[in-house]
Amino acid sequence: MSEEEILKLLSKISYFSELDTSALKHIATATIEQNYEAGQYTFMKGEPCVGLYIVKNGWLRAVRISSAGREQVIRFVGPGEVFNEVGVLTGGTNMISVEALEPVKVLIVQRKVLLSLVDKHPSLAKSIIENLARRVLYAMNLVTDLSLHSVESRLAHFLLEEADKNVIYRKKWATQAVIAARIGTVPVVINRAFRSFTEDNLIELEREKILILDHVGLEKIAFSNE
Repeated sequence: MSEEEILKLLSKISYFSELDTSALKHIATATIEQNYEAGQYTFMKGEPCVGLYIVKNGWLRAVRISSAGREQVIRFVGPGEVFNEVGVLTGGTNMISVEALEPVKVLIVQRKVLLSLVDKHPSLAKSIIENLARRVLYAMNLVTDLSLHSVESRLAHFLLEEADKNVIYRKKWATQAVIAARIGTVPVVINRAFRSFTEDNLIELEREKILILDHVGLEKIAFSNE
């Protein structure tokens, strides 16, 4: 990417939107551009933190993997989004692993550069704090879902949140196994839940999309444990 393209991308990131041109150019000169193919990891849990990652294109997933190989997807990350703020601020090792779900291009803002800018620009520090607060809230909601809600309830929540006018458009990598990891279960259980929803005429599964046929019915299931 040219410097102009990098500056354009940086200016669209909420963290950097209030920085002046000089600061943006400083960041641009300190970025590292990396490409990853589907299935490659940008970094693994336990590795040293390199910096803040900005997604130029493609989708990734942040995941925790147990010693037994069980996965819990923390979040999906797409174009224009950033990840690894916690690693940057703690200065230790990465707390999660991040995998490319398709060909991905990212920019990496080196940790020492970002921290120096935080010291000089209070607006940047405020933006990072606000974003981390939202992540903490998301994590709290995730723990609540896993602890108190059934798989059917979590799946119904997921479908309702992802739907655009009762349609969920499925990316090539959005398999039922990926959805299972996202809501904290295993493929065999999520397959059973999908089959139940289909048989009850709540949804219709197509190759590239999921249609919600009974929005009210899904809502009843989504909120049945509340």
